[in-house]
Amino acid sequence: MSYDQEPASPMFRIDVSPESGSDASISESRLTIELLRQLVASQNQQNRLLQDLIQQNAAIQKQRAGELQQWKDSNPELSRACRQAAETLSRVQTGFLDSLTEEILENEDHLMEGEFMLNEFVDRFGPRLAHLNGVLQVLAQLGTGQPIQNS
Repeated sequence: MSYDQEPASPMFRIDVSPESGSDASISESRLTIELLRQLVASQNQQNRLLQDLIQQNAAIQKQRAGELQQWKDSNPELSRACRQAAETLSRVQTGFLDSLTEEILENEDHLMEGEFMLNEFVDRFGPRLAHLNGVLQVLAQLGTGQPIQNS
């Protein structure tokens, strides 16, 4: 039973070859244009959403700044004290960083070679530095931007 010997009727033939006419290129062009339009529409929507996010973040920042300024206006003496404490703590931080860098330079080889020494160093200086930075940041934010008058 060979299929090659019997001629197939044109009624049972299906052409599955790609079209090579102008209709195919026109439909591909239309498809490409439609996809590009959808892409542009999506990008426009993303831009609108990003603008909304920016406006929302700006409003939140403005509200926080207003609340902070209101607190400073309500507590001017405490605000000045925070500023003075921040300046003092900044000098303490500078001294701490000085001793930290000396420790690093003196023990460079040990820190590079052994994980134990590096872990000891981080345990010794890391938490103190992190907490000091956090306290300094809070004091600086609560302090006024006015210079301290030495009386």
